[in-house]
Amino acid sequence: MTMLTRRERLMATLRGEAVDRPAVNFYEVGGWTPDPDDPDPFNVYNAPDWQPLLELAEAETDLIRMCPPTLTPAPDNCRHDFFRHETHMDGGSRFTRTTVTVAGRTLTSLTRRDSDVATTWTLEHLLKDLDDIKAYLEIPDEAFHYDCDVAPLRTRERELGDAGIVMVDMEDPICTVASLFSMSDYTVVAMTEGGLFHALLEKHARPIHARCEQVARDFPGHLWRLVGSEYASEPYLPPRLYEEYVVRYTAPMVKIIQTYGGFARIHSHGRLKNILPHIAAMGADALDPIEPPPQGDVELVDVRRAYGRDMVLFGNLEAADLENLPPADFEKKVEQALREGTAGSGRGFVLMPSACPYGRTVTPETLENYKTMVRLAKTHKG
Repeated sequence: MTMLTRRERLMATLRGEAVDRPAVNFYEVGGWTPDPDDPDPFNVYNAPDWQPLLELAEAETDLIRMCPPTLTPAPDNCRHDFFRHETHMDGGSRFTRTTVTVAGRTLTSLTRRDSDVATTWTLEHLLKDLDDIKAYLEIPDEAFHYDCDVAPLRTRERELGDAGIVMVDMEDPICTVASLFSMSDYTVVAMTEGGLFHALLEKHARPIHARCEQVARDFPGHLWRLVGSEYASEPYLPPRLYEEYVVRYTAPMVKIIQTYGGFARIHSHGRLKNILPHIAAMGADALDPIEPPPQGDVELVDVRRAYGRDMVLFGNLEAADLENLPPADFEKKVEQALREGTAGSGRGFVLMPSACPYGRTVTPETLENYKTMVRLAKTHKG
């Protein structure tokens, strides 16, 4: 078969067409486009360790740019009447305090970002009890109204050319709502206060679905990643509540995306076994990252056999293995993933890790493991 461009390979995979070899993607590495020359102390990617890995992703992988739509407050947006954000530095960390004043109550949250770690920690969550939930529900819907601009997505696509594709990144309602709580409070409320939890989901589903419709219409025919499913997977919630809290509110997004010729990829870390039937029932086009046991609870070959006809499978290399296994041992993991991900017949497979390093250090062994992914994907004959 003639060698395909990286863009052609990814699009053929999404459509279930024959490809010259499995695509290989480094997820956030090459998905995000950090500036390694930016001296910002919070930019971990300006560390020398990162340069060879960033260059490898750009030059050798099937790039999938992860791009949320650009949001601007709609003309009727009244968020500034209720939300206030204040940021300060302390001990080299950046803290952001969010204050919401509504229905006679003051709700607060606090996040921390450290300069050597590319993640944000939530130290205090916004909703802490039932009265907070009831007050939050009094915020006018207009406070969540935003207009979406897809022009930056088109620009990214032009810049990328044949090197890959642009993927629209969007949260689903469960992602937005669950993150308002600590995990312990979230699971208790979701299990015991179904009416209030549905009210929160419905409140956020309205603007999220509207944004999904606008972007899918104005930027048709593209891959999407819908984030949030794992919040309702085991061990956090039982599968019956996955159907209530995810399928009911995320399936409409899948349908909207597909109506405009797009491809909906469900992102769900951790356990999948008992929610896979629900993901399939939503009509998802793809699934990631299909973590192997013990982080997950299913083998890739079994997912391929049961659901691979209808879904493109992205995975199933564990980030901890990528960073910690000696190259000879990691090579065996890659070989297994390629073998199981392409076994029998199926819509398609993309070799991909579950995440990426989030500190300033990328060890020589980790870089070698990334190179192994590229080498084995390019020579795979299955």
